[in-house]
Amino acid sequence: MSGRVTAIIADDHPLFRKGLAEVLSSDRSVDLVGEAADGEQALALIEQRQPAVAILDVAMPRLSGIDVARRARERQLRTRIILLTMHEEPEILERALEDGIAGYVLKDTAVADILSSIHYVAAGRTFVSASLSHHLVKRGRPAAAAGGALGTLTPGERRVLSLIARELTTPEIAHQLNIRAKTVENHRSNICKKLGVTGTNALVRYAIRHRSLIGGDETGG
Repeated sequence: MSGRVTAIIADDHPLFRKGLAEVLSSDRSVDLVGEAADGEQALALIEQRQPAVAILDVAMPRLSGIDVARRARERQLRTRIILLTMHEEPEILERALEDGIAGYVLKDTAVADILSSIHYVAAGRTFVSASLSHHLVKRGRPAAAAGGALGTLTPGERRVLSLIARELTTPEIAHQLNIRAKTVENHRSNICKKLGVTGTNALVRYAIRHRSLIGGDETGG
């Protein structure tokens, strides 16, 4: 299939790595071309496979994810880097972005965020997990980069998403916004594509999880 984004995963926790690999392998738009258990293996894979995107744990044996990213940049490798982390660490996030890291994803939202983050960074943009965006907003970074995929939603899509976060159904949202149910469904479909969300009720779970960041006016067309 042409147009697929090639990617590798590097994480020293086999179960977590397997879970992410299953998510990527289930999506036809991504081609998972390798897995690594430490930083040196990851760097070797990047050199050998030259994937569009490398998803690296921040804390790995032998080389950290940041070290791998720096060495890849020194060797002028064009792979875009997404870092995975267990904790909200604004200082590391800031340093990573200053070092040219393209994506920063929390592990507790990785399953929901990973596909969206891959497509974002492959397109030359920056992705940061929504729960970290407030750190960037405080530092004056652009809202689109701070909010990750949320920054690409239109005002109408954000209104729909804010009502989804309140667990309203499609007919209820249509009534609230005075629009057709079909229009709501179109918005939902577009939102799912932009956020990289798939599966029954996945959008509802995503919206509830990121309710504080979605905001937006909940009235109007």
